[in-house]
Amino acid sequence: MWQLAAKWTQKLPAELAHDTAVFALAHGLAPIADQILLPVKAAGLSFDNPLGLAAGFDKNAVASQGAIRLGFGFAEVGTITPHPQPGNPKPRLFRLPEDGAVINRYGFNSKGMQVARDNLRKIHHRQGIVGVNIGANKTTQDRVADYYTTAHYLAGDADYLTVNISSPNTPGLRDLQHEAHIKQVLQAAIRGRDEAIGQVAARPPVFVKLAPDIETADLYAAMDASLAAGVNGFILTNTTISRPDDLQSPYRAQTGGLSGQPLTQRALEVLCMAATHLGRTGAKDIVLVGAGGISTAEQAYARLLVGADLLQLYTALALQGPYIVVKLLRQLKTMMRADGVDSLSRITGVMASSDQARSHAAHISRIAAEMSKNN
Repeated sequence: MWQLAAKWTQKLPAELAHDTAVFALAHGLAPIADQILLPVKAAGLSFDNPLGLAAGFDKNAVASQGAIRLGFGFAEVGTITPHPQPGNPKPRLFRLPEDGAVINRYGFNSKGMQVARDNLRKIHHRQGIVGVNIGANKTTQDRVADYYTTAHYLAGDADYLTVNISSPNTPGLRDLQHEAHIKQVLQAAIRGRDEAIGQVAARPPVFVKLAPDIETADLYAAMDASLAAGVNGFILTNTTISRPDDLQSPYRAQTGGLSGQPLTQRALEVLCMAATHLGRTGAKDIVLVGAGGISTAEQAYARLLVGADLLQLYTALALQGPYIVVKLLRQLKTMMRADGVDSLSRITGVMASSDQARSHAAHISRIAAEMSKNN
């Protein structure tokens, strides 16, 4: 029934379909999946499994528990801005099913941090890990102050905070990734968190989300500045402003961030570079979250092989429906058995090459498919 409902929503305009899905999850009108356990410990947090719902879906923190019931190990809400803002004019969300992709130019449409905090505090008996993604208002005169404000206001209700400075849909926001600005932004967010949460042990870890379009040298500089500021991890990557030549959809020229399958290879490469750089710098206990273009267990496995501790998806849920979560996790467990490993720690970061990781993941996926067929 739920898969039929998901197919029906595909006939709706893209943003209406999104809003319908959020409403369904927020009001318990979505399937409840068997919880698949693949435990992960990262940044002092315990996750039931490594697969999370990326930010951008639940913009006002109303549907995190519905997402957890779909089988996700964690859900990231937001992006949440200090003050309410409408975002960019509609239409601003476009499906590219021929390409397994979506383009969005939402522009941080948000009811603001007060509404988000109220919604988070309405949750009784919270399940799973709930992260809070924070951003700056479009018209703000002081973006650094906005990150301080949102971190300070929401830290007490977040299991972790993500500083989003990589959305392409707020003019100038990506400039904050540059070495000259990123440390200042992150120090402000961390100061806001620390002043809100006095007890060190209770402070939520802080991650920063970076763009896939960043040049290698700039990636390393941004990471070094982030580490100096005291971040606990990196989410790699956000959506891309690039447009591959082989896109088929008539919406391919729309302005905004492209997500889904066209992003898969680049997001894997950036994650691999980040993991390699962390190894060179000797940074300890820094979390890497692989995001962007994950829709299969094979793609997820490759991210783990190059160093992802956790994974996130969103576009695959929008295009394939709610059962993608359990399907991917079950296949991931089968792939682990096919590879002769019994815990995620045995495969995380064992390969330093994205090509090698892709090849190994494809090989193990074929073995796992044969195992499933024979069973």
